[in-house]
Amino acid sequence: MKNLCYKFKEKMLCKTFCSFCRGIEAVTVEVEVEVSQGISFFLVGLPDNSVRESQQRIEAALGTIGCHLPGKKIIINLAPGDIRKEGTGFDLALAIGILAASEQYHFRALSQFMIVGELALDGKLRPVPGALPIALAARREGFRYCIFPEDSAYEAAAVEGIEVYGAASILDVVTLLCGESFLDPVTYRDEYLNDSRRELKNIPDFADIKGQEAAKRGLEIAAGGGHNILLCGAPGSGKSLMAKALAGILPPMNRDESLETSIIYSVAGSGHSFKGLIRERPFRSPHHSTSIYAMTGGGASALPGEVSLAHNGVLYLDELPEFPRSVLEVLRQPMEEREISISRLKYKYVYPCNFMFIASMNPCPCGFFGQPGDRCTCTPYAVNRYLARISGPMMDRIDMRIEINPIPGERLLNDERAEPTSDIKERVTAVRLLQNERFKGRINTNSQMNTADIRKYCRLGPAEQHLLSTAINKLNLSARGYHKILKVARTIADLDKSEHITAIHLAEAIQYR
Repeated sequence: MKNLCYKFKEKMLCKTFCSFCRGIEAVTVEVEVEVSQGISFFLVGLPDNSVRESQQRIEAALGTIGCHLPGKKIIINLAPGDIRKEGTGFDLALAIGILAASEQYHFRALSQFMIVGELALDGKLRPVPGALPIALAARREGFRYCIFPEDSAYEAAAVEGIEVYGAASILDVVTLLCGESFLDPVTYRDEYLNDSRRELKNIPDFADIKGQEAAKRGLEIAAGGGHNILLCGAPGSGKSLMAKALAGILPPMNRDESLETSIIYSVAGSGHSFKGLIRERPFRSPHHSTSIYAMTGGGASALPGEVSLAHNGVLYLDELPEFPRSVLEVLRQPMEEREISISRLKYKYVYPCNFMFIASMNPCPCGFFGQPGDRCTCTPYAVNRYLARISGPMMDRIDMRIEINPIPGERLLNDERAEPTSDIKERVTAVRLLQNERFKGRINTNSQMNTADIRKYCRLGPAEQHLLSTAINKLNLSARGYHKILKVARTIADLDKSEHITAIHLAEAIQYR
């Protein structure tokens, strides 16, 4: 095993390796520490303020294990030097490099270790963001071991082919690198697969939602094919409740989807809170006061926004017209491209954002337009102005639109329970498995089909072609609307276990436009 410490006369040079994230990609940093005669401390290689402040944290942490910053000239270079280094995850690698270069400890095989962690003043290690993509990059670049703080190590342990150690303090790291530690690599166990009785919490059951069979049917179709859906109805009709219940019928993510989503949450600094890979699909519901940057991502550290945090899950916007027009319009490209490019003066990052879009709204400002009686107090101008807050291009990107009416009193008083979430989830899961077999992992749902897939899997007979042509002319549908209808019809046919799209499937898909 190779040791990266070299002595030249009165100089000692030592190298360690660290990493940090730029977007969802991890960048490996070579930490070069040179100790020579003199009294000074230099940290070069484009470090930001949080990296420069590491000197004080390192000095205090070394004192807890009986060591010290050498009273000599210390030069630390973070290579490559043309990339700005950000974050506090460099502390541990810098401290180990100083200990090795000052010959306070003799470590073995530093070239095999990726070392990441933030130091507290008492020598303990604090969690760092991006442990999962860092471990993936370390394996790809040939490292054999990774050292992370305990709270960050478990998510990184999900990466196969590399040993991950979780350390509680700098003392644990020093003893491990000296070969004197009894610390074992972290073993990853998929708790989701091991617990077959796992239940979703805080998610409404469709059995407790009375009536609204048409809306439930639409939500089942949307979940089966990953289609965007808009629920429109009077206040109190159950729009928000059904949208939240949708999370209960979505199937768990496969390993590839789980890894993609977990990487995003790891970069955002929330990976350690999930105790491993995320298996349940995210359900994000931002408030209508959300800013553009919170929705799309960005800021000084280019963190992922709501659209990326909803990757492989659901983005739910309640009271859709109340969102600023600029926030809604910025969703148009991510809904089509399923990724978002964040470009600023100092960086350009691309985050995935393959989400299922759900929205709910009232039909007018007072909420009672179209209801029996004279409850609506809005003028036609007010109604049109309210609906115009959602642009035509935005509406065109929504596959399904469902009107929801209030439940009659006799249905509310009826004690009969509706179909439970578990039964609906079985059908949705079966349809998702069928799509996985059809597309062989290239894409996951019918909503992601391109034009070539539509020509192959959405063939229509003469009667179906005539029906669709009539609908396009009467409804003035765009080419996108035509493709949306075919994708929804394909999902309806899959739920019906039909190989071909029939006129019945097509008619149901058309009515959702």
